[in-house]
Amino acid sequence: MTNKQVRIGCASAFYGDSQLSARQLVDLGDIQYLVFDYLAEVTMAILSQAKAKNEDYGYAVDFVTVAMKDVLADCAKKGIKVIANAGGVNVPSCISALQSLCKELDISLNIAGVYGDDLSNQATELPLNELIENQSGEPLPKKLASINAYLGAQPIADALAAGADVIVTGRVVDSAVMLAPLIHEFDWKATDYNKLSQGALVGHVLECGAQCTGGNFTDWHLVPDFSNMSYPIAEVSSNGDFIVSIPPTTGGMVSVATVAEQIVYEIGDPANYLLPDVACDWSNVQLEQVGENQVKVQGAKGRSPGGKYKVCATYIDGYRLMGTFYIAGLRAADKARANLNAWVKRTENYFIENDLGKYEQVSIEIVGAEDTYGPHKQNIAPREVMAKYGLHHQNRKALTFASAELAYLATSASPGMTAFGISRTKPLPLMRVHSTLIDKSQLPVTVQLNENVIINKTYLSEADSASEKAATFEFSTEELKRSTPQDDWQEVILEKLAYARSGDKGDNANIGIIARKPEYLAILSQQLTAKVIANYFAHTIKGEVTRYEVPGFYALNFYITQALGGGGTASIQIDSQAKTFAQMLLSMKIKIPKRFYSVLL
Repeated sequence: MTNKQVRIGCASAFYGDSQLSARQLVDLGDIQYLVFDYLAEVTMAILSQAKAKNEDYGYAVDFVTVAMKDVLADCAKKGIKVIANAGGVNVPSCISALQSLCKELDISLNIAGVYGDDLSNQATELPLNELIENQSGEPLPKKLASINAYLGAQPIADALAAGADVIVTGRVVDSAVMLAPLIHEFDWKATDYNKLSQGALVGHVLECGAQCTGGNFTDWHLVPDFSNMSYPIAEVSSNGDFIVSIPPTTGGMVSVATVAEQIVYEIGDPANYLLPDVACDWSNVQLEQVGENQVKVQGAKGRSPGGKYKVCATYIDGYRLMGTFYIAGLRAADKARANLNAWVKRTENYFIENDLGKYEQVSIEIVGAEDTYGPHKQNIAPREVMAKYGLHHQNRKALTFASAELAYLATSASPGMTAFGISRTKPLPLMRVHSTLIDKSQLPVTVQLNENVIINKTYLSEADSASEKAATFEFSTEELKRSTPQDDWQEVILEKLAYARSGDKGDNANIGIIARKPEYLAILSQQLTAKVIANYFAHTIKGEVTRYEVPGFYALNFYITQALGGGGTASIQIDSQAKTFAQMLLSMKIKIPKRFYSVLL
C-alpha cells in the first residue's frame, strides 16, 4: 500500500463566503488542491435570474474577481490545482473571465470546463411525465427558470488526468470537487465503492468550509478566535482514511464533535446517502481525536449508485415581498402584530376591489417575541422587537402597491415604529424547486481543456445494488432499568447531553443529534423518538419525521419533510433553511437519572 497522501483545502461553503479564506489556505495550508463549493438550490435560482438579465452572468463572479485574483498566481507558482463549481449556469463566461485574469497576471494555465448539467436547452425534448417530483409526484412544469442535473466527480478527475490546472464546473454534487482529485491521485476505480464513499465523505466534511472547524458549533463559546476563523484541510490516504485539520496560527477548532456535527448536516438516511459516483453508508463511521485540531475519519462503506442523476429544476410561482421594521414600547410584540394585520387586511381589500386576487400566503413573525418557537416560546414581554413580514401573490403590481402602502402605518397605527429610512422593499420572483431523477444514459457530459473538447460521453454506473436497511444499533438499557421510579429522574435541557446541527434539502430539513458521551445515547434514543420531534415542531412542519441511527459516533438523525414553507427559494418564513431547528430543540427538556445530574452541572 502506498504511503502517498493528498492535502485538500476548501475555501468556500457558499456563494458569498469569506474573501480571506483562499489566501489563508494557499499561504499556510501546504495544500495540493484548493477547492470551492458555491452552489445550492437557492444559488442556482439567483444565478439563473442573473443570466436572464445579462447573458454574460450566471456564474460566481467573486470566484474570479476576488479569490482567483488574489491567489491564482501563487497557486501557479506552488503547483496548487484549483477546482470550483463556480460556473453555475454559465460555465463559458466563468472560464472566459478566468482566461482574461490569466492574461492580466501574465500566467499560462490549462483551464478545463465540465459541461452537461444544464438541461435548459433540451427541456422541451425531455419526457415531462417521467420527470416527476420525487415527493409530490407532480410532472415537470413546462415553463422553467432553470434545470440542472447533479453530475459526479469522474469528469473532473478525467480533466485532471488530461493536465488541467484549473477546473470549472456547473452543477455537480457538492462533494465531487473533493472526491475528484482523490480518484485522480490514487487511481481509484469506478467500482472501488468503499474508497469512493470515504472520498465522498471527505467532500461532505469539507464542503461547508468552517462548519467542520468550529463554525455553527453547538459549543460555540469554546471556539477560539472567530475573527481569524480557520478553513478546513483534509489529508487523505490511499485507502480513503483522512485527517481533518486547520492551518497553523489560525482560530477555530477541530474536534470529534465539530466533525460529527458536519457529517450529520443535510443528510437523510446515513446508511443510504446517494451520490452519482457511489451510494454511501456512513452509519458506522469512526471519529478519533489524534492530535490537537486533528480528527481521523474512517469506516465509510459504499455500493453501486445505480443509473440515475438527481435533477433540480426551478420555476416561478408568483412573487414574494419580505421585509422588517422596528417597533418599541410597552406591549411591543402586540403592537407589531396589530400593525401588520391591519396592513395586510387593508391591502387585500384593495386587491379584491380591483380584481387583483387575494394573497397566496401571509407570514407574520415577531423577532424578539420567540414566534419561531411556537407553543414552546417563553412568556416574555419585550419592549422592542423587529416585525418581519412575508407575502406571496401572483401579481407583481399588487405587491408593489403593498410595499408602498406599508408606510401609512407610521402615522396611522400604533406608536413606536421606525426604520422607514430604508428604501421600499421590492417584489421578487418566488422560485419553487422541482427535484426529480433522470437516466445517466440520457445525459452526455463534455470536458473541454482550453480550446479542445477532450471528452464527450455518458458516465454510466453498475446496476443498483441492494439498498441497505436503515442503520440500527444496540445499547444497554440497564442504566435506565435501574432508574425507573419517576421520583428518581431529573429534567435538564437537551444541550446538556447532546450536540446538534440542522440543515435543509429543499422543503425538507434534518436535525442531527450527537451524544456528548456514549452512555447518554440510551437516554436520547428512548426519549427522542420521531413522534416526539414531530410534536415539538408541529407548529411549523406539514410532513413526516423519520429517525435514523448513526452508531459509529453515537448519533441520531431526524429527517423532516415539508418543513420549510417551500424551502430557501420559495419560503416567506424567517427560517427557510432549518438553520434554527437544532438550536430550538437543544432547549427542550428531557429526563435523566439523578445520578447523572451532578455530572452535568
